[in-house]
Amino acid sequence: MVKRILFILLLLAMVSGSAQNTPSARQAKVGVVLSGGGAKGMAHIGALKVIEEAGVKIDYIGGTSMGAIIGALYASGYSATELDSIFRSTAFNRLIQDNLPRSAKTFYEKEDSERYALTLPFDKFKISVPTAFSGGQNIYNELVRLLYHVKDVNDFSKLPIPFVCIATDVETGEEVTLNTGYLPEAIMASGTLPSLFEPATIDGRVLIDGGVVNNYPIEKVKAMGAEVIIGIDVQHGLSNREALSSATEVLLQINNYRTVADMKEKSKQTDIYIKPDISDYTVLDFDQRNAIVMKGESAARDRYSELKKLSINKNKEEDTQVNIIEAKDTIIVNRLVVSGSNKNYSRGYVKGKLRFNLGDKIVFKKLQQGISNLAATGNFQTIRYQLVSNGLGEDLILKLDESPNKTFIRLGAHYNDLYKSAAMLNLTRKNFLMKDDVASFDFILGDNLRYNLEYYVDKGTYWSFGFNSRFNDFEKEIDFDVIRSNYDVQNVGNVNNINLGVTDFTNQFYLQTVWQEEFAFTMGLEYKFLKYSTRTLAQLEGQNENALMELSMDRSGRTLFERSNYYSTFGRLTLDTYDDKYFPSKGLFFNGDFHFYVLSSDFNNNFKEYSISKARIGTAFPIFKNLSLNIETEGGFKLGTSNVTSFDFVLGGYGTNLINNFVPFLGYDFLSLPGNSYVKAYGRLDFEIAPKNHLLFAANFANVDDDIFRTGEWFTEPTYSGYAFGYGLESFLGPVQVLYSWSPELDNGNFFFSVGYWF
Repeated sequence: MVKRILFILLLLAMVSGSAQNTPSARQAKVGVVLSGGGAKGMAHIGALKVIEEAGVKIDYIGGTSMGAIIGALYASGYSATELDSIFRSTAFNRLIQDNLPRSAKTFYEKEDSERYALTLPFDKFKISVPTAFSGGQNIYNELVRLLYHVKDVNDFSKLPIPFVCIATDVETGEEVTLNTGYLPEAIMASGTLPSLFEPATIDGRVLIDGGVVNNYPIEKVKAMGAEVIIGIDVQHGLSNREALSSATEVLLQINNYRTVADMKEKSKQTDIYIKPDISDYTVLDFDQRNAIVMKGESAARDRYSELKKLSINKNKEEDTQVNIIEAKDTIIVNRLVVSGSNKNYSRGYVKGKLRFNLGDKIVFKKLQQGISNLAATGNFQTIRYQLVSNGLGEDLILKLDESPNKTFIRLGAHYNDLYKSAAMLNLTRKNFLMKDDVASFDFILGDNLRYNLEYYVDKGTYWSFGFNSRFNDFEKEIDFDVIRSNYDVQNVGNVNNINLGVTDFTNQFYLQTVWQEEFAFTMGLEYKFLKYSTRTLAQLEGQNENALMELSMDRSGRTLFERSNYYSTFGRLTLDTYDDKYFPSKGLFFNGDFHFYVLSSDFNNNFKEYSISKARIGTAFPIFKNLSLNIETEGGFKLGTSNVTSFDFVLGGYGTNLINNFVPFLGYDFLSLPGNSYVKAYGRLDFEIAPKNHLLFAANFANVDDDIFRTGEWFTEPTYSGYAFGYGLESFLGPVQVLYSWSPELDNGNFFFSVGYWF
């Protein structure tokens, strides 16, 4: 009897011990596989929410493309709820487009980027096209910030949840397993969808989206030790011809030939297979994130009972405790390490673009701004960088691979009421004569022949320097009283309007530095040839024998009012944080200019040394959603007793590229209100009725005359006023604006048309 009892007890112990070694009796290792799928990958977040709710503890996670991004964030410690909050507050459409803010550009780069409708690389007399829609720089910046708390984890198995992702070697077509390195760089490589993002380079291999070879890496997760697989598959099957509406969709279709076949077997190997119904969404539907997240949650809830069975010891504190991760706010970068194939841009240039001092505590956004500044130059391929702790702060390891594109062809087109129609061809060459330089030549064909030549050497925090040469020429019918007030013209008969031709040839050499990171201070020397002429008086002289013509004529028979060479020194202080040059909704603007004219060939025999000072200051801010207000004030005056009037201020018209001291003023036609001093106030309401479509209402007020600051007239009630309403469109050619303007002082109004960037 005793022997029988002992035998039964021994048998039970053996069975119990064997049972304890089976996955069902101990905590089974659970692995999660997240497929790629672009915007559809946001369904992973909803599914992860339900998995957490069921109490499943995830031991391993692997993914591809968007699955890699969400998987890495989750593996680093974020909860599904936190991921939901992050994605809801992130404008992925803007991040993907790599639209760098204007604040990331130098003043030279701002002007350069707001002049051309199309830019194409040009090498060995061959025009090429960009390799991708976006470099993914903005997305990478965000990933570095979000994953800062695990920046020193180079072995992904050491993350809070061990992680792996997949990329593709674009040269060999081989699958590349990424389980070590810098985590943001690895998951960006896994998600570099061909044609959408630039390829990534890691350890000398050029990598693209892992979905090309393995969009559902179940075997990698099993190899990590997973015994039970939960798979979330956001891939779609083969599309019909109506759904193939973009190049991206066509590329995905080609890739899906393999994927669809592979998933037949891989879905069978998945213990809990979650397949959200997201066939109505595309890989770029990031604006549908709420609906896509809900689709993932709904699909996971259909498998809730199976998920619940995996929940072991879910009430233990260590399993249910949620770690709250806060994105990093401040850092200290005390060492800069520059690597990569950068030969033509100096360390000083790089530091100057970063715009912060090593060793200072800075907000993370300032680091991102510095990286954006480098990216905005276009001198480097997509910039990858790492933050690594060094004990006292951070090492910023910048990998700067110089862009092979040094020469560009740029095209532009424009129409306005002053210069009329024009087409522009630009040739730009970087590293033209030395490091850090750029040369640019605009040749403008149309109703008025013009050109603009620029050469600029950017030395970052040190003094930069440049040379500019431009030629402007246009004709405009103006009130003859404007000429009478500035030049000695008498007894020419009954003339109300006169054709005025303006020819301006200007050459400047200047030095420029950035002060307090936002202000640009410029000083230099200027040579200008200025010619004002008309054909009206020459025609009148032959018709009116009483006309007394005391003015000279040029060889073409045009009457000359001015034909002088001027030499001057100048200084300029500029601040421009407007978010858009043509439709600003926030930011500040200041431009102060001082010219001291020291020498002239003196065509009218009235030159003495004198100076012109002017300043413009403004701000833009939102009032309500899609409604913003832009307010500016400006003024200028002449110092000295010289009788030269050729640089007096003349108000009237509309535009952003009027030469010399011609000042836009709504309600009046171009070149209507002259004087050697003026003050002006301007305000504009901008209602964005639809993306890139604007309803505009503007008003301006001014006093303009000779010596109004001396007489005190600048502080009196405005003598001149004007109003305008119209429509603006942000088009691929640049801004399109149609304005109707009027003034209470005049009987008729004016239409102003402008199409394309001003140049």
